[in-house]
Amino acid sequence: MTSFLKVKRLAVVLTIILFIGTGSTFAQPKNDDFKVVKNLDLFFSVFRELKLFYVDDIDPDKVVKSGIDGMLSELDPYTEYMTEEEAKDFVEATTGEYGGIGSLIRKSGDYTEISEVYEGFPADKAGLVSGDLILEIDGVSMKDKPIEDVSSKLKGTKGSSFKLKIAKVKTKDTVNIKITREKIHISSITYSNLFANGVGYIRLASFTQGCSKDFRKVFLDLKKAGNMNSLIIDLRGNGGGPTEDAINIVGMFAPKGTEVMSSKGRIAEFDMVFKTEEEPIDTIIPVAVLVNSGSASSSEIVAGAFQDLDRGIVVGTRTFGKGLVQAVRPLNYNAKVKITTAKYYTPSGRCVQAHNFSKRNEDGSVSFIPDSLKTKFYTKSGRVVYDGGGILPDIQDSIESYSNITVSLLLRGLISDYSVKYYCKHESVAAPEVFELSDADYAEFVAFLEGKEYDYQTRSESLLKQLKTAVAREKYDEVVEKEITVLEEKLAHDKKKDLEVFKLEIKRLIEEEIAVRYYYQKGRIRVLLKEDSQFDKAVEYLLSPNKYQQMLSPDVKTVVE
Repeated sequence: MTSFLKVKRLAVVLTIILFIGTGSTFAQPKNDDFKVVKNLDLFFSVFRELKLFYVDDIDPDKVVKSGIDGMLSELDPYTEYMTEEEAKDFVEATTGEYGGIGSLIRKSGDYTEISEVYEGFPADKAGLVSGDLILEIDGVSMKDKPIEDVSSKLKGTKGSSFKLKIAKVKTKDTVNIKITREKIHISSITYSNLFANGVGYIRLASFTQGCSKDFRKVFLDLKKAGNMNSLIIDLRGNGGGPTEDAINIVGMFAPKGTEVMSSKGRIAEFDMVFKTEEEPIDTIIPVAVLVNSGSASSSEIVAGAFQDLDRGIVVGTRTFGKGLVQAVRPLNYNAKVKITTAKYYTPSGRCVQAHNFSKRNEDGSVSFIPDSLKTKFYTKSGRVVYDGGGILPDIQDSIESYSNITVSLLLRGLISDYSVKYYCKHESVAAPEVFELSDADYAEFVAFLEGKEYDYQTRSESLLKQLKTAVAREKYDEVVEKEITVLEEKLAHDKKKDLEVFKLEIKRLIEEEIAVRYYYQKGRIRVLLKEDSQFDKAVEYLLSPNKYQQMLSPDVKTVVE
């Protein structure tokens, strides 16, 4: 066996040399080429030793993937290796298409339940609703099955059929349903509307291939629907996607041939300038782009272009700060690797990429940027903008983050659980714009939480815990024991008190979840817009021509609300 491994290793090394060699196979390899061969040989050698002598059996797929992931972790966060299964998920995410039934699922006890259905797709047509439990698929019990296994069984070839055994949440009956998979295309546009004040609104949740065509159609439909005087493009939470569609969307509002972005990489073929290629639809209508820390990549291309071209105002909070371009390269065995090949730049020449990958907020977005790391750039009219990380809105308006108890209730799925309970008791609810959870309903929710696990730790409690550890380490614990005890008592959170203190934000989230049960995803957004300071601020400026134009003038300064 040893001689066989030596021969095999030699073959691997020779293959590598032949692959990277630029001339005769007998030529001395370059220093970099030698390093590649040397380190790949070492990697193979370590793997061989593990396979032969490690105390337990090892999974080659898992070990090698860990090795590849470790190698890529030395680079930026967006260069990643994808197995065949992960590559399929990636294609679904970027195209918005797959063969399935059109639903979201989540774990519920021993089974998986339907958590949400998409309007008009097979799950919706078959009468599946939030809370229905999936007992069997094609006669195979789904009890204790990982949610990934259930998901893969629900997906399949368009036109193929299968049988579901469902425990209905409303009637408690067990029913058998035959369902036929369809090509599921989830539109990136989750909601659009023309409000009575003439402000048009388009919520673009993600960038998927071809989403600019959907955007164009929706925008033209809004224009036909009435006297639209302005437009809000909501990109909050939109993590990006294909840049082509971002360029096309900007092109609907800017003259043909306008530069939207450029890219520069180590290899010359990645140095490109991207311009609009079609005649615009409307170069006059006032536009406001809503962004937040979850707006990344293609969202930043759109927001940055509107800002740099002075074609619209940007409202919200600083964007994520991802100014890197990735190319997906195919590998053997249907795997793929997504490689960062270039950085992209807005029309003014600034790069939105954060200078430091490690200094990020908890959500991954850009943290504080010192002035020393910022470079000044100018928009088309001469307004000053900066690089350093993300797009800084013209009008900054922060929305308060959720309290710890609210986050705990969300993560534990208790708000969703209660919304299903509410749905079972009420045939219908008022339109999302006017629907409100009554105090009696909220009291029922509080009672519903009795005995449920949703503990959490406040920031103060966390810091106090660190203090106790430091005090004990330095042997001061006996000296300050009483003071620490008093602090613990004063800072200890009270669930019942917190449920009352944060009642309004918890109620709003419950209203969102309930609205989804009756009005699909659109219902959630319609609830959100009822009390949305960023949306309200955008409307305020759009309906005031003087304020809007002043914001686009060269002498204006960023407005912080």
